[in-house]
Amino acid sequence: MDQRVSFITLAVHDLDATRRFYLDGLGWTADLDVPGEVLMIPVGEHLVLSLWHEAGFEAEVGAIRRGPGLAPLTLAHNVASREEVDAVLETARRAGADPVQDAQERAWGGYTGYFGDPDGFRWEVAWNPGPIGEKVLP
Repeated sequence: MDQRVSFITLAVHDLDATRRFYLDGLGWTADLDVPGEVLMIPVGEHLVLSLWHEAGFEAEVGAIRRGPGLAPLTLAHNVASREEVDAVLETARRAGADPVQDAQERAWGGYTGYFGDPDGFRWEVAWNPGPIGEKVLP
């Protein structure tokens, strides 16, 4: 098996709110947009963020866990500087992200902040000055 990820698929409660946030708010472009069903957004070379309405997701994958707290995952958007971290967080804030946690210096040497999308999925915006951080930049 090749060592790679092709799709990141998330179940969302309100696909219209998700569309407004990612396409209108963040300015991203979808390759596939089926109202009421799915939104597929290319997010990297050979990588697609697939946002399914939770009913369709459950029909295909099985029952999803519901309850208080955050989903136990984060998505990360790495950038080349501290200034870009702040700029991306501001873009997310203008797009309606809630919450937005301002960036801060991290003990491991980076600078990161977080924002939540309409379903509460947390996006980390990070400047990572090390080799792994440089590896993921375009």
